[in-house]
Amino acid sequence: MSEIFREIAGLLLPLAFLALVLASAGCGSLLPSVKQTTRSPWETFDEAKNAFDKIILYKTSTEELQRLGFSPFSTPNIKIITYLDIIQRFMANPSIKKEDLDNGLQTCIDAKSNCSAYEVQPKFIASQRYGSVLLDLFNFSRKTHQSGWEFEALIVIVHDTVVYKLWGGKPAIDESKETKNPLGPLQDASDLLFDATRKTM
Repeated sequence: MSEIFREIAGLLLPLAFLALVLASAGCGSLLPSVKQTTRSPWETFDEAKNAFDKIILYKTSTEELQRLGFSPFSTPNIKIITYLDIIQRFMANPSIKKEDLDNGLQTCIDAKSNCSAYEVQPKFIASQRYGSVLLDLFNFSRKTHQSGWEFEALIVIVHDTVVYKLWGGKPAIDESKETKNPLGPLQDASDLLFDATRKTM
């Protein structure tokens, strides 16, 4: 236990010095930020949805899908799945029969290896910590705001022609999270101390 306290003491001095530097700056922009992007031809949710809406069942070909941006061979991060994945996804419940599915999905299952599907999940998420730099630095309070969008689409193809499509996602992400630690920088150490005490009992 004494080793834990020595480690804590060794951390406090440099943290205190850094706190003085940050206090003089007093700028929330010093807090870290993260951007998570799944690269795609679309800059916004609406752009992805508009491209998806141009897909016409039993008419749009794989060549036309490529022009719209829905081809795994020209657009990164598009997953190709098989008819077995379609069965697993839509008939996971034994009470669901093939006859209960959309005609396009039934066509896919009947076509077997002549059926494939594209799973598309473009997104852009920006995460920014905000609030007091000192409270964040010393782990007393950390506030995080997330914004962006996520688009999801499933496009089922039989013999190079789209027979089924489905879309979903989050047009606008706006989420905030606040984590409070009453013990600040000692919080993790107190958890370790609690675990160590519990193991010795």
